[in-house]
Amino acid sequence: MFDVVYLSFGAAAWAIVAYKARAWFRDRQNADLGLTCVMTAGVANVFLLSAPSVYRWFDRLVGVANLAMVLLYSSVMVFATGALVLMLRWTGSAVRPRTVVAAVGAAWSVAVVGFALGRPDAVEHPRDFSTAYADAPGVVIFLALYLAIFGAGLAGLGVLCRRYASTLRGSWLARGLRVLATGCWLGLAYCACKVIGLLFSWAGRGLPWLSNGVAPLTASVAALLVLAGFAIPALGPRASAWRRLRRLDPLWREVTAQAPEVAMATYLGSPRWTGWWPFADLEWRANRQMAEIRDVQRGVRRHVEPEALEIARVKGRAAGLGDWQLVAFMEAAALRRGLLNQAAGRVPVPGADSVVVETGAGPGQEHEHLARVADVYHRPLVDEVLEELGERSAAQRQ
Repeated sequence: MFDVVYLSFGAAAWAIVAYKARAWFRDRQNADLGLTCVMTAGVANVFLLSAPSVYRWFDRLVGVANLAMVLLYSSVMVFATGALVLMLRWTGSAVRPRTVVAAVGAAWSVAVVGFALGRPDAVEHPRDFSTAYADAPGVVIFLALYLAIFGAGLAGLGVLCRRYASTLRGSWLARGLRVLATGCWLGLAYCACKVIGLLFSWAGRGLPWLSNGVAPLTASVAALLVLAGFAIPALGPRASAWRRLRRLDPLWREVTAQAPEVAMATYLGSPRWTGWWPFADLEWRANRQMAEIRDVQRGVRRHVEPEALEIARVKGRAAGLGDWQLVAFMEAAALRRGLLNQAAGRVPVPGADSVVVETGAGPGQEHEHLARVADVYHRPLVDEVLEELGERSAAQRQ
């Protein structure tokens, strides 16, 4: 069971590493991105080595019992060192990152020597290492330095993430930083469990359920939150763009079918995406769909009667639509009317000045607004508006 869980988490973590590494190779000047990529790799390696079968396989390969624990904790040190370096970079500290890296490297070298001198037997302990060697001074030094460095990195990164998240006002980066901070606090709880377990072991009252049960579980959840915190700023906008594409696609298909001249040939000469990877360039494609729908709206405005928006407003209010729903409903009705009149060759005089209702929304909100237009485009209430407009046009022609 532990093998399946840890290997599954490890595979997901390495996938995130590959994704971040690809982004970093495109932007080599982004030192923070490169650093988070390395930190994520450290967390991924922790999951991989936490699988008992991998742990034992590695020790058999090198012929040294529990050496996998040194590699596992060294991966944690990579993450902790990266957290300390990020803290220095984000705060503009006068301390040079190289100094911190050198200090951590020196301390960890002492810890590894302590492990080498203090390991008293050749029995594998993938899940109870800290309690099995609680009386070995060298291993205690190893564990104490590990918890001190790891705890310092978590505390510093957690404080900074919370501080910066509060300044970013609901962006995906802010959400990622908050999740990352939560992972850091939970990681500190893991450190506390380990320290308490060691203290009770020295007092002759071991708490194996805390050191070998609660602590690893807490660490695993913390690591997942850390990975999620690193992934959210990159995956969140793409997930939002994918949802917008799915919502806008029916409307985009319909309006560009009647106005194919606005559809830009994107790849392989087709206005539809035909690349091998369906999730590529999601933001660009969502923006392109929005722009093309707006082009159609501008193109049909001379085919829309001036009273179209007003009739839609009255019917929408009567139906109890809220402000945002009403604006989307009015645009949907005007757009459908314009396309119908355009197809029939009707150009009312005078035509509407615009079929776009000003919302004062930013770019992200404009995407959501057009998605609402797509949602209500074929609602029966829009049909009622079109029927009334048709009746008025017929009466005027008579």
